[in-house]
Amino acid sequence: DPASRTFATTWSEIDVSCEACHGPGSNHVLWAEKQPGWEKFEADSGLALSLNERKSVIWTIDPETGNAERSKPRQSEREIEVCARCHARRSPITHAYRHGDRFMDHYMPRRLDEGMYFADGQMDDEVYVYGSFLQSRMHQAGVTCSDCHEPHDLGLRAPGNGVCLQCHRADKFDVTGHHHHAPDSEGASCAECHMPPRSYMVVDPRHDHSMRIPRPDLSVKLGTPNACNQCHKDKSNQWSADQVTAWYGDAPAGIQRYAQALQGAHDRHPGAGNALAALVRETQTPNIARATALVDIGPYLDSTNADVLQVGVKDRDPMVRVASVSALESVPLALRVRLAWQLLSDPVRAVRIEAARLLAGVPTGELKDDQRRLLERAVAEYVDSQLAMAERPEAQMNLGNLHAARGDQDKAIAAYREAIILDARFAPAYINLADYYRNRGNESGAEQMLREGMAVAGGSADLHHALGLSLVRQERLSEALTELEQAARLSPGNPRYIYVYAVGLNTAGRSKEALMVLKDAHDSHPNDTDILSALVAFHRDAGNNAQAARYVQKLEALVP
Repeated sequence: DPASRTFATTWSEIDVSCEACHGPGSNHVLWAEKQPGWEKFEADSGLALSLNERKSVIWTIDPETGNAERSKPRQSEREIEVCARCHARRSPITHAYRHGDRFMDHYMPRRLDEGMYFADGQMDDEVYVYGSFLQSRMHQAGVTCSDCHEPHDLGLRAPGNGVCLQCHRADKFDVTGHHHHAPDSEGASCAECHMPPRSYMVVDPRHDHSMRIPRPDLSVKLGTPNACNQCHKDKSNQWSADQVTAWYGDAPAGIQRYAQALQGAHDRHPGAGNALAALVRETQTPNIARATALVDIGPYLDSTNADVLQVGVKDRDPMVRVASVSALESVPLALRVRLAWQLLSDPVRAVRIEAARLLAGVPTGELKDDQRRLLERAVAEYVDSQLAMAERPEAQMNLGNLHAARGDQDKAIAAYREAIILDARFAPAYINLADYYRNRGNESGAEQMLREGMAVAGGSADLHHALGLSLVRQERLSEALTELEQAARLSPGNPRYIYVYAVGLNTAGRSKEALMVLKDAHDSHPNDTDILSALVAFHRDAGNNAQAARYVQKLEALVP
């Protein structure tokens, strides 16, 4: 309850119940007990949601490939999405789920975000299994959760490798010639190699459901984990990669071929844009990876790859359409409106509310009545989506951003303040509120707000950086440098903070210090073009033409 900031939680069963998956059960009881009127529920047994996608389906193993094919294509994601409610890293966007609705009408799932997943899509943080399964060839082939899991007794359909051998020929895959390990050893286990576990909360090993081919060659290039070295801890990644090549003749790729493109975005490589665009255009790539590429492409958009925006907003997958909204944040308002407006009436709620967030600041006075109604309806849905998480400071900050974009000063300030009340150490709320004051010409109010945040969250690099910028705008450069230095020290992985600090030093006439800071930063962030550009300019201005030319060559290699 947002007004009282209290919870009133009730429950009926402490464990997962029948109704958790199948919905309200009164009609099922009526049918089972043959009470009056039971006949009208004969077709679906009175269940609110029948999970019958496997009914009459046969998997037939192709003797040539050793893999099975479904007798008829899977027509829906219904069962997978019911499981995803609990087995996905996601945020709720409504107050009440209704059985049978689409997953993304009620939840916003995480993509393959850095910190959540490794660049190749393997799970890193506690992401559960939905996002992993969406990456798998099994998902593309039509497999559902209950093809492998027995939902009513929580076991597998068959023990050990047997669950995989339902669809994969034993004499081709469950043999030493395939796995190159002793029979019945850990290395001969399908799950240990293709679904390597990662432990959470120390005691809870979870299997990665992307069901991938082990890629120690990617571990060598990118530092991603691999199943081989998870067991052979005394060996190097290169040793494992050499073994795989010796066994199979090359490094098998599988369908998850997006590690280098996503890692390029993580590393801020200037050439990442084209690789990300290629991922978006490749419709055989798992959609969760295409969506991630769309979100990451924003800083790299140019005339060679801007076509992916049109691809994204028209894609069949709602996760890709949602991601296209994030990509549109970096384009001019006119283009943003032209491409995103159609998403305000999208059939999926998650897409509509993201479009509403993006377009909330469009001046309503320039809209026709029907356009205004469409926008207001989507904005109301967005507000409801944040109130579904009203106890989270992030949700209150999102509401503050919405109200600020719409020019509603009182509501914006109240929402930012509410975020701070919910979590006094939530730095983004102080920063956004300070930005709100700054945008209205109240720089002293912005500084005061940032110092309030520093009093309780002084270890926040973001607060130090924001305060440094505020002091620069007030022409208090000496004080600003103290804050900018602290931000760079607290967040060495953020090249922008280091760059801004170096520019401040140079402006203060401390050019030698600025060059030292930039050189160290370049060693850590060799692909950052801002840092390289500053190294060129500062060396040139100091008369160090040879050094400037050296950095020009590096810059040209990154940005031909």
